[in-house]
Order: sequence, then C-alpha cells, then structure tokens
Amino acid sequence: MSDFKKLLGNRIKTIRKARKLTQEQLAEYVNIGTPNISYIENGKFAPSIDTLQKIAQALKVEPYELYKFNDNKTIEQMKEELFSAFNENEDLLKVFYEIFLALRFTIK
Repeated sequence: MSDFKKLLGNRIKTIRKARKLTQEQLAEYVNIGTPNISYIENGKFAPSIDTLQKIAQALKVEPYELYKFNDNKTIEQMKEELFSAFNENEDLLKVFYEIFLALRFTIK
C-alpha cells in the first residue's frame, strides 16, 4: 500500500507544481497544515476522501485524475506491459479483444 501512497503523493505534487502552487498555498486552499501536504506528497500519509476531494478542487482537476499514475510511460512501455499481461492471462486478452472490437470503428 505504501507504493500506492507514494504514487498518489507524486501525482499530487506534479499537478501542484504544474499549477505553480506552493505546498503552503495548497494547504491553505485545502484547510490543512503545510506539513500534512508534505506528508501526503511524500507518501507518508494517505489523505481522507474529504481531503482528497478538496485537493482535487484546489488543483482544478477531477478526483480520478489524481489516480492517473501512468501518464509518463512511453507507447513502447505500454505495449510491453499489455503484451506481458495478455501472455499471462488469456481471459484478460479475451476481454480486451471484445473491447477492441466494440471500439475499433469509433476511435480514429
């Protein structure tokens, strides 16, 4: 679980910096102490659902966007990860294939 907290914290930190906000400013918007923002960003604390919602609002993102951890993977890395998962799990391959069939003419 600590890996998840670190991924979430890194994502929050990345978005905060992209928005040119300091930890102090984000803490003020969220109404928590600056050390708590630091602990969240460093993966030491996991924010409550309420705090997470406030962080998303302060960063002007939808809450689900805080969980988009794979934005920095290359296309080749994504392919390799998918192919590896498909090789390990035939059922997963079948599900993705059905999704592919359903979407292949809608995405251009």
